[in-house]
This record gives sequence, structure tokens and C-alpha cells, in this order.
Amino acid sequence: MSVIRGASGAATTPWSRMAALARAELTLLGRSKGTLFAVLFVPAVLPLSLHSALEEMELGEAGLTVGTVVLPAAIGFSLLFAVYGALVGVFVARREELVLKRLRTGELRDAEILAGSALPAWATGLVQSLLLAVGCTVLLDVPAPPAAHLAVAGVLLGLVMCGALAAVTAGFTRTSESAQVTPMPLLLVSMLGSGVSIPLEVLPDRLAPVCRALPLTPVITLVRGGWTGNLTATEALGALVTALAWTVAAVFAVRRWFRWEPRR
Repeated sequence: MSVIRGASGAATTPWSRMAALARAELTLLGRSKGTLFAVLFVPAVLPLSLHSALEEMELGEAGLTVGTVVLPAAIGFSLLFAVYGALVGVFVARREELVLKRLRTGELRDAEILAGSALPAWATGLVQSLLLAVGCTVLLDVPAPPAAHLAVAGVLLGLVMCGALAAVTAGFTRTSESAQVTPMPLLLVSMLGSGVSIPLEVLPDRLAPVCRALPLTPVITLVRGGWTGNLTATEALGALVTALAWTVAAVFAVRRWFRWEPRR
């Protein structure tokens, strides 16, 4: 991957620089069959396996249906695999290839390098979330969301948060091979405890408050609340504040611990 530079004497903008970097990353993404499988197929297949398990749960007592659980879960899987997991690999691979080091010697600023590298994953996650939402609405007979603004806010916050958390994880990942392992703790904890696979409403009373503090929990809460309309203003505000707090903390951690050069 070559260093992106503006034409000699030509003025460039932050957006043009990030767009050029995003195009390069999108090309590389298309050449990686393993990453494409994880990004495109895993988030689409996991909700199918979740559907059968949810049919055995007593969701009606919690005011939920299979559809209102599977839909937010599908979006959660997309954020975890298409954005978080994929970007950990991208950041680590570019660092180990000395791409990040070379990019810093050009016009791109640090934030532009990270954002430009993340744009294809963000776009994939956004489009995938929209397609999964439409598919779940049609196939599972989910009604139109009465509070769509909450779902939109949840998805957008989730995209930014997962991108920042990916950069944090990449800072503690030594090699491209280990990048397949280091995202697993957050992936597993989020799938089991953030309301993705198991709604918080059916968890034990002592466990639910702990799970509400996890990074992806407010995102799932907002998305599900957008479709159920069951969130009060206080609950929605609490989820927004929690999501923003995790995002700010992740950005601070990136500025503090992200590594731009390989560990030799």
C-alpha cells in the first residue's frame, strides 16, 4: 500500500485525503477473502442461529418478541464483526507493514489516517445494518419503529465506538496473527452480556446492572428501544450518556496507547 500524497502544488482537504485512503482500504478489503467472509456473511448467519434459541425463551413476559430481539442482535453482530473485528486487523496489518508510519510523514494527520482507514468498515456496517433491519422487518413481521431516532442514534454511536475500540485493541496487539485473537474477549462479552444474544430483561436482577455498563449495551438498548418504543426518556438519556462516555474513553485511550510503528 503506497503512501497517499496530494498532487504537487495542489491543495487538498481533510475529506479528500481520507477519501483517497478509504479507496485504497476498500481495494485491499476486496482482495482479502477471509475478511470479506467475516464482514459480510458472519453477521448475516448468526441471527439465524439465534432465532431458533429465542423461540424457547419466554420473551412475552418481558414485552419482547423474537423479531424485536433478533433485529437489534443482527445489528450488534454487524458492529462487532464488520466494524470492530475487521478494523483491529486493518490497523495492526497497516502498522506492521509500516504503512501508518509512512502515512504520518505526508499530509495526513493522525485522526485522518485512522478515520480514513475506518471509512470502508463504517460504510459496510451502516449499509449492512440497514439491510438487516429491512430483512428482519419483512421476514419476522416486525412493525415500523415508533422511535426511529433512537435506533439511528444507536447505530451511529455504535459505529464510532466500535471503530475507536478497534484502535484501542490494535494498540495492544503485537502481530497480524494475534489480531485474530485479541478482539475475542470483547466480542464474547458483548454477545453474551450486552443484550445481543440474551436480552437484559431476562437476565437475573443481580447480573443485569453489570451488563448495562458494557460498551455495546447502550447501543443495543437504543436500537431495541427504537423498535419497541418501551424506553422512557430517562432510560434513553442514560443509554446515550453511557455510549458517549465509552466513546470518549476509547478516543482518549487511542491518543494515549495507539502504536504507529511495529514492536521490534
